[in-house]
Amino acid sequence: MSNTPAQPPADYPGKTLGIVGLVLAIITPLIGLIISAVAQSQSKKAGYPNGLAKAGVIVGAILTALGVIFFIIYIVIIVAAVNSGSVSSY
Repeated sequence: MSNTPAQPPADYPGKTLGIVGLVLAIITPLIGLIISAVAQSQSKKAGYPNGLAKAGVIVGAILTALGVIFFIIYIVIIVAAVNSGSVSSY
C-alpha cells in the first residue's frame, strides 16, 4: 500500500457550466442566469462550492432585472409620446 493521500478530482460537476453561465450572464442575462443556476445546483449536489456559478446567478439576476425595468420605462415613454398629441388627429 502507498502512503500517498488521495487526490481530489481536478474538475468537479458544474465547474465548466459555471464558467459558461457567468460569461452568458454578461452577454445574455436570462440564459446565463438559468445556466448558472443549473451549474450551482450540480455543484451543490456533489458537495463542491462553485463561486463562478454563484457570480453568474447574481450578475444574470441583476442584468435581467435592469433589462425588464428599462423595457417598462421604454414602453411608458412610447405610450406617453403617442398620447401627448404628437400624433396628429383630424
